[in-house]
Amino acid sequence: MIDLSHPLVKVLAVVLVLIAWRRWAPISYWYVLVFPRKALWLRWTWRHVASGCGLTKKRHRWWFTTVPGLIASTGVVRVKRRFQRVEVDTKPWMGLPRPTRSGFRITFHLLDGQVPDDYAKVCERLAHAWRIEAVRVVGSRPGRVTLQGITYDPLTHVAPAASPSEPSGGWRTEDLLRPVVGVLETGAAWRMDFRLIPHWMNAGATQSGKSNLINALLVGLAPQPVALIGFDLKGGMELSAYAPRLSALATTRAECLDLLSDLIAVMGARMLACRRYRVRDIWQLPDACRPIPVVVLVDELAELFLTADKAEKDQVTRTATALLRIAQLGRALGIHLVLSGQRIGSDLGPGVTALRAQIGGRVCHRVNDPETAVMTLGDLDPEALVAARSIAPELPGVAVITGSDGRWSRARSGYVSTTAAERAAQTFADLTPSWAQVAASGLGHELPYDANPEIAA
Repeated sequence: MIDLSHPLVKVLAVVLVLIAWRRWAPISYWYVLVFPRKALWLRWTWRHVASGCGLTKKRHRWWFTTVPGLIASTGVVRVKRRFQRVEVDTKPWMGLPRPTRSGFRITFHLLDGQVPDDYAKVCERLAHAWRIEAVRVVGSRPGRVTLQGITYDPLTHVAPAASPSEPSGGWRTEDLLRPVVGVLETGAAWRMDFRLIPHWMNAGATQSGKSNLINALLVGLAPQPVALIGFDLKGGMELSAYAPRLSALATTRAECLDLLSDLIAVMGARMLACRRYRVRDIWQLPDACRPIPVVVLVDELAELFLTADKAEKDQVTRTATALLRIAQLGRALGIHLVLSGQRIGSDLGPGVTALRAQIGGRVCHRVNDPETAVMTLGDLDPEALVAARSIAPELPGVAVITGSDGRWSRARSGYVSTTAAERAAQTFADLTPSWAQVAASGLGHELPYDANPEIAA
C-alpha cells in the first residue's frame, strides 16, 4: 500500500498537478504561477538590462562620496566623506508589468533625448536579456513607450480558420471589409482592415502560404456585401474555382486591360456621386446610394508586367497606368487592391515601383530572392527584412506584415483549404453582384439634393 502521508508522495503529487496544470491550462498557469515571478525578476534586473542595452543616461546627482585623505603613521588611509555632485547612470522608469495571454506589457518613461525608435532598435537585445521569444514596441505617446514581451511563439500552432456556413452572413456591420485571416505574433487576431489600409501587396514563394492567405481572405469576405473581382493570368487556374462568388474574372492580358478600363469608368461615376453630395468618400454618402465596395484580387502580378514583344509593351504601359490610378484614388471610392506574386522586383519596370509606393499594406512570406523582400519591405525597418529572410520553410503561412501603426510584426494566416474556399464561394454565391449591378450601384437611386437635410445644411 502507498502511504499517502509520506512527504515524497506529497511532493510527487504536487509535481504531477503542476505538470497537468501547465499542459492543460497554460494560460491560467502563466497568470497565477509564472508571471508574478517574472514581474519581480524584470523589475529587479532592470537597471543592469537597461545599462547593457544602452538605454541609460549620464546624470549629475548630489551624493555622499568617499575620497582618500592623509595616510596615518600606522599606514592606515584616512577616508573622508563629502557631499558633492557626481555622474551616475540613470535608468528609464519602468511601470508595473501587465500580463497578457502570451506574455506581458510594460510602459517606460522616456529619458531626455530618447524616442520610441531607440527601444525598437534594442528589442532583440531585450528579448535575450529577459529570456523570452521576442519584444515589440506596441504603443507610444509623448514621453512614454509601451513594449510587449512574447514568452512563446503563438505562430507555431495556429488553428485552422473556420469558414461561415450560414447564408445569414456570420459577420457584423462593423466588420465590413475587416476580415480576420490569421493570428499576430502577439496572439491577437490578424485583420486585413481595408477601411484603414486600402491596398495590400502579398509576396511569397511557392508553398509559402501566399495562396492560403487568398483563401482565408475570400472566406472572410464571401459573406459580406462586397464585390470580388479576379485577375488570374495563369489561365484562371487559381481563381476560377471561386467563380460563383466573383463578379468578374479576367484570365488574359486583354481581358485584364478591358476590366481595368471598366473599373476606371466606375471610379469616375463614383467621383461624380461624391461630388454631387459634397463628400470626400463613399462612406459619407447616404446609405441608400452608397456603391458596393469592390476588392480586386490579382494573382501573379509579374505576369501583368512581362512583355514578350514590342506589341505587348503598350498593353503593359496601359495596365500599369490603370492599376496606379486605382491605387491612388480607389480608397475613397471603395475599390481595393490585393496584389499577389512570387516575384516582385524593380526589374519588372518603373510601373511596379510606382505602384508599390501607393500600397500601404505589405505581406511578405518566405521568398526565394532578397530583391522581392526588399521590394515588399525595403522602406520599413531593416530588421523586417532579416525577419522575412529567416522564415523557415516548415512554417507555411508565416509572414512579416505591416500594422496600422506603420510598424512591422510577424503573423500567420489560418489554414484554409481550397475545398473550404470553394465551399464558401458556393454557399454565398447568391450574394454575388453582377458587373452591371456593381457599375450601377448607388448611381441610379440617389436621393434628391434637397431631400437630404444634412447635405442641404
